[in-house]
Amino acid sequence: MTIAIVGAGLGGLALARVLHVHGIESVVYERDASRDARRQGGMLDIHSGQRALAEAGLLAEFLALARGEGQDMRLLEPDGTLLLQEDTPEDAPALRPEIDRTDLRNLLLAALPGGTVRWGHAFDHAEEGVLHFADGRSAHYDLLVGADGANSRVRPLLTDARPVHLGQNVVELCIPDVDRAHPDLAAMVGRGNYWVMGDGKSLAAQRNGDGCVRIGVSFYNTGEDWFTTSGIPFDDPPAARARLIELLAGWDPRFTALIAASDDTVVPRAITTLPPGLTWPSNPGITLLGDAAHLMPPVGEGANMALVDGARLGLAVAAHPGDFGAAVAEYEQEMFERTGAAARMSADMQELLMSPDASRRLLEFFQPG
Repeated sequence: MTIAIVGAGLGGLALARVLHVHGIESVVYERDASRDARRQGGMLDIHSGQRALAEAGLLAEFLALARGEGQDMRLLEPDGTLLLQEDTPEDAPALRPEIDRTDLRNLLLAALPGGTVRWGHAFDHAEEGVLHFADGRSAHYDLLVGADGANSRVRPLLTDARPVHLGQNVVELCIPDVDRAHPDLAAMVGRGNYWVMGDGKSLAAQRNGDGCVRIGVSFYNTGEDWFTTSGIPFDDPPAARARLIELLAGWDPRFTALIAASDDTVVPRAITTLPPGLTWPSNPGITLLGDAAHLMPPVGEGANMALVDGARLGLAVAAHPGDFGAAVAEYEQEMFERTGAAARMSADMQELLMSPDASRRLLEFFQPG
């Protein structure tokens, strides 16, 4: 019986690995031509996802790669006022260590038998028991798992729900080789996360394990068409950086120096979510995991929930050999409850970030009382 997983992201790979640990093989279909076809994103804060990595037999390898110092955090206001600085002691437990998404993905890929991932297979649609790919190829399945992210093409087989814009638009930038090229900025950002919040905007800088600092400049309470009206010329990176600095007029020049030092990677990203607590009637031959099932605001839960989804579904399939209907029903019941709570918590955090006094409220969150 064939288990077809659409999408070689963290959740799909975690599922394939847990199935493999239990002697059950699967096939992962990925649209990218190879594992290195595109950049996988920045650092991830892995907390509940460690349980999934333990089920996958990869927790020790994960902890060897993860950066405990990535838990460091600095929170500032646009005028330069430092509100919070937390530095992680060397012997602190790795409760929320950071890891490059690429490193974590490569760890999962290396733990799968060769040929498990079929690169260059862009999923188009499915009929009963048959997958169809964009290039005309097809493949059989008995269980189809949509692990294909926010804009999932598998999701419409189960629900009419679609992602909606959240009122946040982000411009992503990167400073490569920051310690050598900009040691002053490297020291300012520190070893982990550096947040500046105020005026309905934020600048989040994050040290990555590959020596770069990734930056996200967020504009809150903005509409779906904001990028077209913002005046940011994304096809002209130097002019785009200059416009971003204009949009942060009045901010301490140390913060806008991060934008000026970034390279020509200037990427717009509109933030969308699915309704918190989304469910659908169970289908014994199809299910979803990760962002395909419960796209949340980007506040640290999405990757963790995807990893746990993959592990939980793998364990359910192993517990019900040959009965995909029972496995899917068991998995979805637990997943709906777990991720519904996480989605509501994420929505509350997003509401905090979008509030006029976000920096002070965030300080109260991290230092209650």
